[in-house]
Amino acid sequence: MKEKLSGAQGFEKYYSSIFAARWEKLKTALLQESEGVPFDAGAKTYFLDSASVLVALTLPLDGAKKILDMCAAPGGKTLVLARRMEDDAELFSNELSFERKCRLERVVAEHLLPDVKERVKITCGDGALLCKKQDAIYDAILLDAPCSSERHVLSSPKYLREWSPARVRSLAMRQWSLLSSAFRILKSGGFLLYSTCAISDEENSCVAKRLLEKFKGKVRAVEFDEIRILQESNAKKFPELFSKIEFPSFEKNEFGFSVLSDAQKNSGPIYFFLAEKL
Repeated sequence: MKEKLSGAQGFEKYYSSIFAARWEKLKTALLQESEGVPFDAGAKTYFLDSASVLVALTLPLDGAKKILDMCAAPGGKTLVLARRMEDDAELFSNELSFERKCRLERVVAEHLLPDVKERVKITCGDGALLCKKQDAIYDAILLDAPCSSERHVLSSPKYLREWSPARVRSLAMRQWSLLSSAFRILKSGGFLLYSTCAISDEENSCVAKRLLEKFKGKVRAVEFDEIRILQESNAKKFPELFSKIEFPSFEKNEFGFSVLSDAQKNSGPIYFFLAEKL
């Protein structure tokens, strides 16, 4: 009979089985507090993880006039996208939770300059349902999906006690509903960036793989060299924003890429996958 995993002991066994000898080092890094880097949002500096900045640099925005940040709170990636978007572009930042949406509004109001802020539209709703209300209208979409966030689980006795693989499976289902909705409202030729701060394949590569299989012939995964060139060119395009930030390196997964905290000076963890709709 298969062993039922739950709580702190189950958490330990689950992630040990994924990372093997690397797990102890990774766990130690996750238990340390992540240090944010300063990002000049225009009106006020915002501190966020360097891996989050790296991911927000990855989404191609050249020529994108209508951009969506599907699960936008607390707002760090929205600020990076807003500062990168072209002068005639609009950014729609959506959040399911009303409380988190209010926090997102405060972050945008406090940190962006008026001429940029007026082109950021904040909405409150379920991103998984947007495909039932909207057509393929976006040129670029960032989906930073709700996830297990193992760094926070490890730091909380309550969350660690309540952990189970069922939670991972439930989040993966939610992530898929959001990702498939995002793909449907993306224009052909547009780019969709999926990211999480989870470290399990079930919430990362498995979700990306499902997109590639479900929409085979209509989607392509952007490869490692393209990702690296995109990030470097965007950093050079906005030197005043990114020249002082030391970006972490990323490693290739089966589908997508990860920044893992043990290898990158405690930056991350973050997973990302970039797809182009054909």
